[in-house]
Amino acid sequence: MTRPGTTAHSTIEVLPCGIRLVTETMADVRSVSVGFWVGAGSRDEPDELAGASHFLEHLLFKGTEQRSAEAIAEALDEVGGDCNAFTTKEYTTFYIRLLAEHLPLGLDILSDIMWDPALRPSDVDAERDVILDEILMHADEPSDLAAEQWMEGLFPGHPLGRDTLGTAESVGQLGADQIRAFFERHYRPENIVVAVAGDCHHDQVAAEVESRFRGTAGGVAPPRSAPALRAEPLRTASRPTEQAHLVLGARSASRHDERRWASAVLNQTLGGGLSSRLFQKIREQRGLAYSVWSERATYDDTGTLAVVAGTSPQNADEVLDIVTAEFDLLARDGLSEREMAIAKGNLRAEALLSGEDSGARMSRLGSSLLLHGEVRSIDDIVAKVETVSPDDVQAAAEELAAADKTLSVVGPFDATRFAGAARTAGVPVAKRA
Repeated sequence: MTRPGTTAHSTIEVLPCGIRLVTETMADVRSVSVGFWVGAGSRDEPDELAGASHFLEHLLFKGTEQRSAEAIAEALDEVGGDCNAFTTKEYTTFYIRLLAEHLPLGLDILSDIMWDPALRPSDVDAERDVILDEILMHADEPSDLAAEQWMEGLFPGHPLGRDTLGTAESVGQLGADQIRAFFERHYRPENIVVAVAGDCHHDQVAAEVESRFRGTAGGVAPPRSAPALRAEPLRTASRPTEQAHLVLGARSASRHDERRWASAVLNQTLGGGLSSRLFQKIREQRGLAYSVWSERATYDDTGTLAVVAGTSPQNADEVLDIVTAEFDLLARDGLSEREMAIAKGNLRAEALLSGEDSGARMSRLGSSLLLHGEVRSIDDIVAKVETVSPDDVQAAAEELAAADKTLSVVGPFDATRFAGAARTAGVPVAKRA
């Protein structure tokens, strides 16, 4: 057993079984949140297994040899507990939130589904239909389709470009044996973090988790390769929609890159809030869109920064012109002192508010330890944001302006309608007329 180490208010320990455990005790709360974080997601699937991680998200709560799905639901309903799961590109999480007095029950259920899931062929067939309907639902939602095809264009031929749901073809062919093999390869203790936050005591939690372990020892993080192909400039889908759904952006800093802090400040000023440049210029001043924002994501070896907008078809060109002009303006002039203060203040508040309830705090603990190998204190995160200088942000803006960009459009357009706009958006700022 690795000796427990405490960082700020969290305690981290590697249990004898190999699981990394992180806990944080919260004063004056009656709840506890428990999450099992598995270091495998959709980017870790070969093409023929695309959607396996998400399939497992559905299947594990279908029951075990000891508990049926109905028994799990009844046990949690009886104590007012809440359980769920989600799949991302790089990890899959299963969690329960309930009163602290019922922590043993939560650990019983999560340990059962993690170490002894039934994975019955009948359950696989039933959930297959559910997931195929989910894929169709996303295809029917134009904003989802715009986001999905943007990722496909940004990371062509790479698993990061695939949707976490997989494809109708891959999900239709996945069998129980394939899913179980994927589970047995990745759902191993040394590729799992257990995070617990709320009214809990570390030593008690450690003993409870260890005593319930009955899986296969070992496990490693899956090998990953960075995207090799350049981003594609344009992805379109013609749909008879009332709005044009636009996503324009580029690759950005990874979660290990120190430039990510400057990228976070840049994103906040560009389209992260009500006072952001794009919200003010596109919605408030010109009334060209109801929704417009920017967002960023970080992965093991790359990241993304995108502007998302929904606008009327006749305003699509003007919206894109404003966005690309803003990229250039930020690269040329950087941020004002006031914008720096607003962005940093917002990011500071976001970090502090993320610890207001046990579920949010458990999520921060689990994702931090799994993805970074450590849990930084909130004070450390805030300090990192505060050290970002105007020059750092301008450098990030210059990289964004010069980067190969992908434009995704869903709306009532011909497929060639935005070819010129995509070429304009992707031209490095230094080469513009």
